[in-house]
Amino acid sequence: MYSADSSNAVDASNDDSSVNEYERQPVPKKAHKGAGKFWGMYAGEHAAGTEFMIGPLFLLNGVTLQNVFLGLLLGNLLAVLSWRYVCAPIATKARLTLYFQLEKIAGGGLVKVYNLANGVLFCFLAGAMITVSATAVGIPFNMEMPAMADVYPNSALFVVVALGVGGLIALVATLGYDMVAKFANIASPWMVLVFVACGLVAFKQLDVSSWEELNGLWSGSIAFAQEGRAESTMGFWSVVFFSWLCNAAMHMGMADLSVFRFAKKQSYGWATSAGMYVGHYVAWIAAAFMLAAQIKLTQNAEPLAGPMAERVTGLAGIICVIVAGWTTANPTIYRAGLAFQAMLPFISRRAATLAAGGLATLAGLFPALAFKLLDFVGLYGMILAPIGAIIFFNWHFRSKGDAVELHERAFKGSFNFAVLFAWLLPIAIALYYILGKGVSPWFLTIPCWLACGGLYMLFSMKSRRA
Repeated sequence: MYSADSSNAVDASNDDSSVNEYERQPVPKKAHKGAGKFWGMYAGEHAAGTEFMIGPLFLLNGVTLQNVFLGLLLGNLLAVLSWRYVCAPIATKARLTLYFQLEKIAGGGLVKVYNLANGVLFCFLAGAMITVSATAVGIPFNMEMPAMADVYPNSALFVVVALGVGGLIALVATLGYDMVAKFANIASPWMVLVFVACGLVAFKQLDVSSWEELNGLWSGSIAFAQEGRAESTMGFWSVVFFSWLCNAAMHMGMADLSVFRFAKKQSYGWATSAGMYVGHYVAWIAAAFMLAAQIKLTQNAEPLAGPMAERVTGLAGIICVIVAGWTTANPTIYRAGLAFQAMLPFISRRAATLAAGGLATLAGLFPALAFKLLDFVGLYGMILAPIGAIIFFNWHFRSKGDAVELHERAFKGSFNFAVLFAWLLPIAIALYYILGKGVSPWFLTIPCWLACGGLYMLFSMKSRRA
C-alpha cells in the first residue's frame, strides 16, 4: 500500500503562509523538483504498516508461492506503468493538483463529495494501522491479541491501547505536514532495512535449501492455516490485479497529480518502481515469510504484526511495527483532516484533523478492518479511481492535451451532475456484483474506470446539446 505521507500532501493547505504550494495555479518552472526527491519518497512511502498485513493475507487466502512471486512481479509492473503513462504525463503538462482540476471540470460542490469519500476511506485505512500498531504496543503489557475471527474489541486492555495509540497519532497529525513528513522521512529508510531483515531471518527460520522444500513448506502452511482445506481464494490474476490496483486511487485515480506536478520530467514516473518493488514486492513477501515461519515454529496462524515481528527480530521488530503503523496512520489522518476541512472551511485544520483522528481511532477498535485489508484497499481503489477517468478523458478528448485550454476553461456551476452520475453509476453496479455475487473489487476497478470516462463524455455531449 502507501503511507500517504506525500502522495497528496504537496497540494495541502499549509499553516505557514510563506510557503507557496501552488494549490490553485500551475506549478512554475522554478519550483520543479529533480528525480532524487521522487525515488526516495516512493521507496519509503510504500514500505509502511499495511505491508505487515497484506503479505500474510496472501498466505491465508491460499495463494501459491509461484503466484506470489510471479503475480506480484507483473502486477507491480502494471502499477508503475500506470503512474508513468497515465498520471505523470498529465501532471507534468497541466501542473495542477487533482482537486483543482476536478473543480474546473465538476465544480466545487462535487469536489466536496469527493473529499467526503476520500476522508472517510482515509480514516478507515488509518484505523487498520492503529490496530496493527496496537498489536506491538500491547506486547509488553501481555495484552490478549485479537484473532482473525474477532470483529469487535476482544479485551478492555486492547481498547485502552488502541485509544492511546490513536489519540497520540491524531495529536501529532495536528502539528501539521512538516512534522508529519519529518517523522516519515527519518523513519522510512530504517523501516526498509528492518523489513528486509525480517524477511531474511524468517527465511532462515524456515530452514529450507531448495525451491521444492520452500514450496512444500508454503503449501503446508496454507493447509494448516485453513485447517486442512488448502483452498486458494486468490489465483494468479487476483494477485496481479490486486497489486496493480491497490493504489489505483493514486495512479489511475490521479491523486498523484499533486506529486508529479512538481516533477521536471514525466519520466520521473518510473520512480514509483522503487516503492512497488521495495515495498509491494520485497516487504509483502518478507511479511508472508514471517507468518510461514510463525506457523512452523509455534503452530499459530494469526497474522498479528507485533508478535510476528518480535519473533524474528525482537525489539527492533516491535519498534518497526509501531513506527510503520505510525508512518501510515499519522499522515493519513492528516490528509483526512484536510479533506474534511475542505468540505467545512469554517472549522480549523486542527479541529478537522482531531475529528479525523477520532473516527480513525474508533475504526481501529475493530480488528476485522485490519484482517480484511485486501478487500478494503480493493474497495478504496474501486470507489476513488474512476474520478481519474474524468480527468484523463477531459484532458485527452476535451482539452486535447492543451494545458492552456485546460487552465482557461472551467465549469460555471458548483455541481456538475454529468460527472456525479458518470462516477456513481458504475460504482453502484460494481457494488451489486461485490455484495451480491462475491466478485473481488480489484477486478471491477478498470471496468468502473472505463465506464466512468465513457459516461462522462456521453453526458457532457448531451448537456452541451441541451
